[in-house]
Amino acid sequence: MPRVLLLHTGGTLGMAGGRPSALRPAAFFKTLKSRVPELFQLADIELELFSNLDSSEMQPELWSRMAAHLHRRLPHFDGAVVTHGTDTLAYTASALSFMLRNPPCPVVLTGSQRPLGEIRSDARLNLIDAVLSALQGPREVTICFDSHLYRGNRSRKVKVAEYDAFESPNCPVLGTLGVDATFEPGLKPRGAFRLMEKLDPRVFLLKVYPGLDPALPLQLLPHVRGLVLEAYGAGNFPIDPELGRSLHPLFTQARERGVPVVVVSQAHRNGVDLTLYESGAAALAEGAV
Repeated sequence: MPRVLLLHTGGTLGMAGGRPSALRPAAFFKTLKSRVPELFQLADIELELFSNLDSSEMQPELWSRMAAHLHRRLPHFDGAVVTHGTDTLAYTASALSFMLRNPPCPVVLTGSQRPLGEIRSDARLNLIDAVLSALQGPREVTICFDSHLYRGNRSRKVKVAEYDAFESPNCPVLGTLGVDATFEPGLKPRGAFRLMEKLDPRVFLLKVYPGLDPALPLQLLPHVRGLVLEAYGAGNFPIDPELGRSLHPLFTQARERGVPVVVVSQAHRNGVDLTLYESGAAALAEGAV
């Protein structure tokens, strides 16, 4: 029988309580064996407790520990499932996808919108689908949720109170688990399995909005090692100096300080093209990506 590592980090899936009480971390493994016994018919499941946190507490330091742990354990399994709270699940999946290079088996993250112990929980199906994806899906870091498999670094949480909580706006799904389960081949391995565990959390995410005072992000520049600018549309932002809120000096000073600037779009679909408009071209000339 194939072996699957199930690494529990916390989140709603393993919590107890509920309205009118607040959700709280609970004894996940005991609930898992009683509520989803058929899970152990799919594979030889080895349960490990990494943490038991609300996912809003997830931090880069925990990603480094998690990636190092998975790097040690993955060669001994046919697949791995990481149970995780939904709020930061896409962040963790994206981080792990860059930290675990060329994994020897699929690494699938999943969670739920309702705790496993509740009658109408989506946790049971998500767990079964995640284990199946860990056995048959592509050899990369993915997210399995609501019978769909998404690329880990191309996904985002888009809903709070519905079961189809995740989307992959600019990347086709890697698997669909309906009556039949079908999977795409995924990324081709490039080299040996490697761990890239060092992270620098001194990166600031700046959302552009009407009225943003450039003096605020300019004061942050001495304290960051990277800047992600969430711009409008194809990568637009205020640049007219006469209106008093041009962000052009931000790009200039970032270049002078050696702070990389990455421009992303607030739009969920399509992408950035810094050659289309004046502000994008100005950012490009200052070395923005």
